[in-house]
Amino acid sequence: MRAMIFNRQRGLPLVAEDVPAPRPGPHEVLIRVHACAVCRTDLHVVDGELPHPKSPLIPGHEIVGTITEVGKDVERFRPGERVGVPWLGWTCGVCPFCLSGRENLCDRARFTGYQIDGGYAEMTVADERFCFALPPAYSDVAAAPLLCAGLIGYRALRMAGDAKRLGLYGFGAAAHIIAQVAKHQGREIYAFTRGDDQATQAFARKLGAVWAGPSEQAPPEPLDAALIFAPVGSLVPAALRATAKGGTVVCAGIHMSDIPSFPYEILWEERVVRSVANLTRRDAEEFLALAKEVPIDTVTTTYPLSQANTALDDLRHGRFEGAAVLIPDAPG
Repeated sequence: MRAMIFNRQRGLPLVAEDVPAPRPGPHEVLIRVHACAVCRTDLHVVDGELPHPKSPLIPGHEIVGTITEVGKDVERFRPGERVGVPWLGWTCGVCPFCLSGRENLCDRARFTGYQIDGGYAEMTVADERFCFALPPAYSDVAAAPLLCAGLIGYRALRMAGDAKRLGLYGFGAAAHIIAQVAKHQGREIYAFTRGDDQATQAFARKLGAVWAGPSEQAPPEPLDAALIFAPVGSLVPAALRATAKGGTVVCAGIHMSDIPSFPYEILWEERVVRSVANLTRRDAEEFLALAKEVPIDTVTTTYPLSQANTALDDLRHGRFEGAAVLIPDAPG
C-alpha cells in the first residue's frame, strides 16, 4: 500500500513509500482508508513536541474507512461496514482509570498516529473497541474532522459546564465544530483569533458567534467559560482576564507552549483552570449522536494523500477554514 511515512531522525517532510499492507490481529479490523483529517496534534508529533513517537510512523488519527477484513475474535463489526477511528487507540481496561470511566487517563494507553500507525495511508488496522459507526448522513470527508476536532472539542465543552457566554480561543477545526454545538445548546459564542484576522472572524460570525476579535482584546461581556484550542500558553492569563467570577478556562490541546506567570488576582474569585486529556469511548458515542441532531456541518479542504506535507504546512500557517482532510490519490 501507499503511505506517508514520518521518521523521527529524518524529520519533515513526510515521505511517500510503498509498504506492506498491515494484517489484523486478534480483536482488530483492517480498514481501507477513505479519508483522514489533518490535526494540529499531527504537527506536534512531527515537530517533536510530543516525545517518543513510534518511528517510522504513519501519522493520522481522524480516520474514516470501510472494514475489509476482521481478525480473530472480532465481534462488533463485519467486512463492508464503515467506521471511524480516533486518537485513543487502545487502553488496558483493568487499571483504576479504566475501571472508573476515565480510560482517557490510562497509563498504558496507546494512540493512533503516535504509537499506532494511523490513517495517512491506503489501509490501516485498529482495535475494534476503539472504532465507531458513523452517522450515515455524513460523507467520508465530512465525517473525518468529527473524530478528533469534534470529539476533543466536545469533551472540552462538557468541562465548561452550563456556561452561557462561551469564549473560543483559536477558531480552527475544533472551534468551528463546537461553535455549532454551543449555538444549538443556546449558548453565546465569543470567538478569539490570532491577530486581527478578519476572514476568520467573519467565518466565526457566520457560524453563530455574537462577537469575534483578536485574542488579546477583551470581549464586550465577561465570559462564563473559555475553551483554548490554540497551543499558546499566553492565552491562559488572557482568558482568565476575560472570564467572570467562578468561570472556567479549559486548555483543550495535547500540547501547549509554556504558560507565563500571572498575578493571583486574575485566578482569584473561584476561577478554574483545567486541561482536557484525550477522549473516552463514551465521549465518542455521545458526540456522534449529537452531531446528527444539531446537525453539524463540517467545513473541509481536501488534499490527495501524496500532498500531506502541503496540508500540514497549510495548517501550520492557517491557510484554510475548518479542517484539512486527506483522501487517497486517484489511481494512476
